[in-house]
Amino acid sequence: MGDRVEEPIDLVRLSLDERVVVKMRNDRELVGKLHAYDQHLNMVLGDVEETITSMEVDEETFEELITTEKREIKMLFVRGDGIILISPPIRGAAAQ
Repeated sequence: MGDRVEEPIDLVRLSLDERVVVKMRNDRELVGKLHAYDQHLNMVLGDVEETITSMEVDEETFEELITTEKREIKMLFVRGDGIILISPPIRGAAAQ
């Protein structure tokens, strides 16, 4: 097992106790420390920063108005079926 990546879930395993980026449905993004996960990709994240991006169209000018809202959460359970993408931490020469 070790540090080998044989299956996609291995990237998640190697990211335990590291900060990961999790993109969610409904234009939400989470950045936090991965404490635990299961085979359904349910996760427990700590020290989470959640970013919610929303877009509205001005009815008079038809201009797209994009807003972002951020909040910090100490501990968060994330249900796996809402996850679109998980980005493991950067390793190697680029991280130094």
